Amino acid sequence: MADLQDELHALPEAGELPDTARTAPPAPQPPPPGATAPLERAEALLAAHPVVDGHSGLPRALRDLPWYDLQLGESGVDTDVLRLREGHVGALLWSLRLPESLAGDRAVGATLEQLDLVRSLIAAHPEALRLARSAGQVIDARNCGRVAVVLGPAGAAALGDSLGILRVLHSLGLRVLTLAGASWAGESGLTRFGEEVVREMNRLGVLADLSGASDATAGRALALSRTPVLCTRSGARALRAHPDNLSDALLADLGAVKGLCLVPSSPERTGPDVRDVADHLDHVRAIAGPESVGLSGAHARGDAPDTAPAYPQLIAELLERGWPESDIALLTWGNMQRVLRSADFAARAARERRKPSTVRITELDATDV
Repeated sequence: MADLQDELHALPEAGELPDTARTAPPAPQPPPPGATAPLERAEALLAAHPVVDGHSGLPRALRDLPWYDLQLGESGVDTDVLRLREGHVGALLWSLRLPESLAGDRAVGATLEQLDLVRSLIAAHPEALRLARSAGQVIDARNCGRVAVVLGPAGAAALGDSLGILRVLHSLGLRVLTLAGASWAGESGLTRFGEEVVREMNRLGVLADLSGASDATAGRALALSRTPVLCTRSGARALRAHPDNLSDALLADLGAVKGLCLVPSSPERTGPDVRDVADHLDHVRAIAGPESVGLSGAHARGDAPDTAPAYPQLIAELLERGWPESDIALLTWGNMQRVLRSADFAARAARERRKPSTVRITELDATDV
């Protein structure tokens, strides 16, 4: 496969992006005569600041396929290298989430199988993909013409109620864990063991994903975590009442701690077309601020159509709505880079203060479970 290097460019650090404190978009202004069309501006912006896509369901889709080539594509899955190129995707979070029916040892085993599949897929496409464990490695992959793959989110059930398993998954590359679907992260919030999970995640550099978590769990995680949290597939609940979407109160709390709401291109969560997704992005940006909004997709048939090629059209829509280029650079690349870097820094500091936790769920939650 032809190398991607020729099409890609070195990118500035997220901290070098222009600072902005705007919380609502200005009124759209008509372009001056001879101005570049919005789609051309969008393509140019994405060439410099590509998309970090916060939720790809590809690994789960590939579980049922006997063979798959990401370069050539396959009719059963809507993701391939050409579509990622067309959408200017520079990095992907590959979801390791499993069916909710799996729990205990079955969930742990299935998650390890997902990890093995993803690592094998990356190894089979070395000219297109590169595993990234840190913000720096994401930038290195991009500068070498590869799409960076960050492993996660995995479901909380993947831990099997064991902090030791969390550390093993981290050593294999896991960087995001969803705080939902476990006895220690329910409707009533985090139990004492759940709080210990969050502390150990901070020590390791594993980001907490709050999409699908209860409001009580999300609120406690926001207060407890020493690094910004993610919502990998959440729109605005004020616009569409999907369980994964966030209330205005949670969006405001997320913005206050510089967390990140990754708005999906999903008919169920945000609506069927680009304008619907843009409406959610406008709302999240207005409530949480421009430093707390990002993008995510599905990239797997059976979840939602592949959205990567539509990213230029989405950015063109935002430009027409008056989004400044500095805010779009944060949306596509800068905000996720900042969160990944924050996790790296916080983990290094935490490891100097805190040893690996060896507590068991039965020791902390004996009265709760």
